[in-house]
Amino acid sequence: MKPASFDYVRAEDRKEVLDVLRREGTEARILAGGQSLMPMLAMRLARPGVLVDVMGVPEFRILSDDAAGLTIGAGVRQAALGALPDLAQRHPMLAAALPWIGHAQTRSRGTVCGSVAHADPSAEIPLLLLALGGEVRLRSHRRARSLPAGEFFTGLMNTAKAENEMIDSVFIPAAKPGVGQAFREIGRRHGDYAIVACAAVADGAVLRLAVGGVADRPMMRSLPQPGDPTLEEALDAFAWDLGARDDLHATARYRRELVRRLGRATIEEAARCRA
Repeated sequence: MKPASFDYVRAEDRKEVLDVLRREGTEARILAGGQSLMPMLAMRLARPGVLVDVMGVPEFRILSDDAAGLTIGAGVRQAALGALPDLAQRHPMLAAALPWIGHAQTRSRGTVCGSVAHADPSAEIPLLLLALGGEVRLRSHRRARSLPAGEFFTGLMNTAKAENEMIDSVFIPAAKPGVGQAFREIGRRHGDYAIVACAAVADGAVLRLAVGGVADRPMMRSLPQPGDPTLEEALDAFAWDLGARDDLHATARYRRELVRRLGRATIEEAARCRA
């Protein structure tokens, strides 16, 4: 199929983008990498009246990594994040997960913020943002605000973004010394969306496990440390609470078992990486 007709605006600055969003409301959609939006347009699952191309806006190309953390603008492609110097040392979970996101061709076009906006529950970037305590920075013509990832993702491809807002950037705090991070994923093929993906952070006595691909959005829970006799019971309870369902990719039972086994392996790896 071909997309329904729409107007196209190639924005030159942030103000122009926000003015179009204010004026057009629900008729406007942001176009960045297009890896999620273009197939939806072709199948007419999305029928915007106006597409606003933001890739020519200099303010959205910011990619900075300082003592506070990593700031990723709306126009930063996933491949650019993967090529960031010292990524594996400063942000080990990102470095481990990025090769699992699609393929080299899609990462060279797709943007980090675009994946966050799309909010697919099986996508890796929303899961990473949640696990790492990241935040989404939103902007409209009237205000700027930040939301923790746990508040931004509200359901199946649903977010707390208002109609006249766009994702200006996302922020991921810098990894602290002595904090272990790990990521693991199971998919039908490398580059496919995850059947189950797990991201674990071990910070002193606190261990957090985030799971994607099961519930209608990535979910996170604090769990006992490896070696604690209550860990298996806690993992089992988490697996059930995610509300897995059968689909053409996997059964609910298989997903629950993956949460137990893959989740355990991921938190054990995170705990080993604390030193």
